[in-house]
Amino acid sequence: MPSPQQPATLVWMRDRARVGRPALSEEKIVRAAIHLADTEGLDALTMRRIATEVGTGTTSLYRHITGRDELVELMVDAVYDDEPLPQPTAEAADWREQLATIARDFRASLLRHPWLAQQASQRPALGPNVIARADHALGVAGRATDDPTRASMVVDTLNTYVLGAVGTELAELQAQRSTGLTKKEWRTSVGAYVRQVVDSGRHPHFNRRILEAGHPDAEARFEFGLGCLLDGLSRALGDPA
Repeated sequence: MPSPQQPATLVWMRDRARVGRPALSEEKIVRAAIHLADTEGLDALTMRRIATEVGTGTTSLYRHITGRDELVELMVDAVYDDEPLPQPTAEAADWREQLATIARDFRASLLRHPWLAQQASQRPALGPNVIARADHALGVAGRATDDPTRASMVVDTLNTYVLGAVGTELAELQAQRSTGLTKKEWRTSVGAYVRQVVDSGRHPHFNRRILEAGHPDAEARFEFGLGCLLDGLSRALGDPA
């Protein structure tokens, strides 16, 4: 690990000119790594496995990428470029809908790349695509407040909400993979116990949840929470709308 006196040289700061045989490129390595992480998770991501996926020797990878940590940072930046940035608009009153679009796009990216949620919860990556998206989000938040600190907190709050909401979705998907049960099948499997709890009458609010409440899907729950969040931000920022 680099000491504080000897900071690591970021991948974005070094010369990344094409080296080695033309058939192998940084982009090819990164895309193979993304596909592997999408299908098998980050635990499957080793330099030896990536070399196998791209049909080369491990040594050839190191001519392009210094190691796994650098590879993951390149992967994060690449997926942040999956979709083009929305074109900026001049209407200040439109900031809520633009933030909503940012949140929905982020959710979609996290669901396409489940490994990304863990990386996005850590210290931020600093690749050009990550920075471009952060700049765009801060610009949108800046239409709601001219205080850069508050604009930054708006973006942080939005990202935290999306990561939390999608984390629940990803946990359910992982539970389905590990148990082999869909959510409906799981409910059936615990139905006898839940009926005992309901029949006891000791938890009236829980009973109403079981007997009377609907079962909105993940998207409906996400949109409800997003609307509440944007309403709260509007009030906190003093937006008359």
